[in-house]
Amino acid sequence: IISKKQQEQIYSFRRKLLFLKPFLVALLLCSFLLINIFVFIVWDQVEPPAKTDVFQEQAYRPTAFRKHYERRDLPIALDYGGRPNSIKWQVDIERIDYHHYLPLFFQGLRETAYPYETLACQGVYDMLDHGGQKILPVIPLLVQPIREALNTRNHRVVCTMLKVLQRLVMSADGAGEALVPYYRNILPMFNILKDKKSLNSEKGDNIGHLVGETLKVMEQQGGQDAFIHIKYMIPTYQSCIRN
Repeated sequence: IISKKQQEQIYSFRRKLLFLKPFLVALLLCSFLLINIFVFIVWDQVEPPAKTDVFQEQAYRPTAFRKHYERRDLPIALDYGGRPNSIKWQVDIERIDYHHYLPLFFQGLRETAYPYETLACQGVYDMLDHGGQKILPVIPLLVQPIREALNTRNHRVVCTMLKVLQRLVMSADGAGEALVPYYRNILPMFNILKDKKSLNSEKGDNIGHLVGETLKVMEQQGGQDAFIHIKYMIPTYQSCIRN
């Protein structure tokens, strides 16, 4: 039971609230307006984040291949008397040190200027064609140059490296299987580039198509574990053997 005095106190409190209500509403509106003005001023002064592009080419860095060629430390030269873009070896190619020269030539695949691009590309193809079983122990040394070439995102460099990878896994018995443990180092860029549709205006190469083609060759030459490793890195990949 509430006494009469308590009832009067409650009514008095309610009247005060009704009297203060307009002031409280006005205070809330003013606070809201001030917050919005502050946010607008601060937001206008903040610069938007820089745009990123996963396909943007990386800055060029001179390769060890170029430095060695300029010092005349490489046993190759342009063959001006032969077919276009041909080279000649100044030593027997089957007797060269593959541990030293093959990784060096793979680094040169990042070059896009003449004559370094021609020398590196043709030199790699020649060594893969004549290397045989000498290529297998060198494969771990090729992983870093392969990764660096793919990471340049340069259309010509990436297309060249994808074609070289196809030749590499077919260059000797077991070469494809020897590369499987390093798929985690190589395939991340495949996952980025597999949907790229741009063409190389000079050669008509489609990067997305080349990526798919290269993955199929790697699976075919990589043995029974190749598909599992490719699928782990590229979940959308569909086997060309099991299907």
